[in-house]
Amino acid sequence: MRYNDNARLDSGQVVGGGGAGGRIAVGGGIGTMILLFILSQLFGIDLTGLAGGGQTDSRPDGNAYAHCQSGGDVEANRECRWVAYTNSIQNYWSQAYSGYRMTQTHIFTGQVSTACGTATSAVGPFYCPADGKVYLDTGFFEQLMGQLGAQGGDAAEAYVIAHEYGHHVSNLTGVMEQVQRAGNQTGPDSPQVRLELQADCYAGVWFKNATADPNSPIAQITQDDLNRAVDAAIAVGDDRIQERTQGRVDRESWTHGSSEQRKRWLATGYNSGDPNQCNTFASNTRV
Repeated sequence: MRYNDNARLDSGQVVGGGGAGGRIAVGGGIGTMILLFILSQLFGIDLTGLAGGGQTDSRPDGNAYAHCQSGGDVEANRECRWVAYTNSIQNYWSQAYSGYRMTQTHIFTGQVSTACGTATSAVGPFYCPADGKVYLDTGFFEQLMGQLGAQGGDAAEAYVIAHEYGHHVSNLTGVMEQVQRAGNQTGPDSPQVRLELQADCYAGVWFKNATADPNSPIAQITQDDLNRAVDAAIAVGDDRIQERTQGRVDRESWTHGSSEQRKRWLATGYNSGDPNQCNTFASNTRV
């Protein structure tokens, strides 16, 4: 992924602490953490605190990224890439969807308080519809590569963030509220999985359009970048995670979709470049 050196960055779209982001500071290992995350998604409550050992992020919501002024700053300070991702994603959606409302990416370490409650790093990157923010412990990407076997790289990181902003779009359109009213249903055809796949599709749409605006912080996305984004989507499929943590696959407990589903809908978004093709809830659309 190549950045546009001359693009202006809006550092105010990213808040929280700077720095590389700590490792996930909870006990029990990746299997325990992911299992608690899956159970949290299933029951709608945060069980990740049961892992223990979390470190609270006490840093204020200040602008630790004020030095990130242009795309060229990413090379000088890699932390500026979080601003570049966020700016590019939001710039696209503000043009593509007339009802879009700008929000923020909140970088934290260990534990964070949100309008949706307190969450630990074990939850992974997430979107809180109550405050409309995306939350990210950047140490998650060490887990993504180490324990979940993804290749990693900037495009993999951008995919994860674009997925969470896809949830922001689904929230603004009212789709997320409809899914929440349907209750905590799980399984490959459940509303919850369809919501997650819509976010993957929206992420693909952004990848397709990320370089269309000459003022975008993202100047080039290569085939290798796309391969890494797809690889990340496959790595976080429910079946892949279950195989690694439980040694078996339980389709009826899926909350995010299989690796194949996630790969397919990311590709649907990219190949079409059209968010209108991301209706994963259509009755004639097999997820």
